[in-house]
Amino acid sequence: MWKTGVLTVLALLGFAANSLLCRAALENGAWRIDAASFTSIRLASGAGVLWLLLRLRRSKAGTRKGSWGSALALFAYAAGFSLAYVRIPAGVGALILFGCVQATMLGVGLFRGERPRVLEWLGLAMALGGLIVLRLPGATAPDPLGATLMAGAGVAWGVYSLRGRGNADPLAATADNFLRGVPMTLGLSLLAPLALGAPRATVEGVGLAVASGALASGVGYSLWYAALPHLTAMRAAVVQLAVPVVAAIGGVLLLGETLTARLVGAGSALLCGVFLALLARQRKAPAPSR
Repeated sequence: MWKTGVLTVLALLGFAANSLLCRAALENGAWRIDAASFTSIRLASGAGVLWLLLRLRRSKAGTRKGSWGSALALFAYAAGFSLAYVRIPAGVGALILFGCVQATMLGVGLFRGERPRVLEWLGLAMALGGLIVLRLPGATAPDPLGATLMAGAGVAWGVYSLRGRGNADPLAATADNFLRGVPMTLGLSLLAPLALGAPRATVEGVGLAVASGALASGVGYSLWYAALPHLTAMRAAVVQLAVPVVAAIGGVLLLGETLTARLVGAGSALLCGVFLALLARQRKAPAPSR
């Protein structure tokens, strides 16, 4: 259990760092890099780092553990995430993203026969309420296309996470999925100028994209893949709700965002909801045989 906990915490920290890196690179008016180029560099650098990790582990170079379906889900998430943040604010985008991830994983869990306890429902409702209070006040209605792209990214992330739960070699699967996704994102970069204009990239923007792909995405996703086999769909959905809070704290410390009483209150409610849901799931688990 402690190993699963460490893997989960590290992966969630990587996801939060990814949000901060993407915000810094794609911030409105910054013009550091375009969304399509950011996505291409992100997946390519992630694939490179994961390949190096496999080489250090002395895995066979020809081993293919991923699938085109998982690679497509990964590409859909990465592309939708980047393209959406050009059109909608970061707060609204995070709410839509994590709400759709949670809804996708919860829906699949219920479809497969999971029956949460009342305390789990209460914890999930509290966590969602805290997320809504944290993100919605003062936000204007999001751009319809941007909201649709972010919702699609959230569904794709949920599908990608669920597809990786039963994989016996998560590192090899993640590396293979990133590698399979590179041609898809290169195709996006070739077609993007037709709709988004000429590509652009600064040294800072490229650096942020590499950090997002190599560290926050590549390493973070491999850790998440390693933890998923030991998490139910409900638990995986709930713990991811902590990512916006971690990202918000990082925004205050690293990006100069303002810490308000509402931010503290909403974040506390979200984390308490996560704790209640996990506590209920732990009590529900059968006692080990003696």
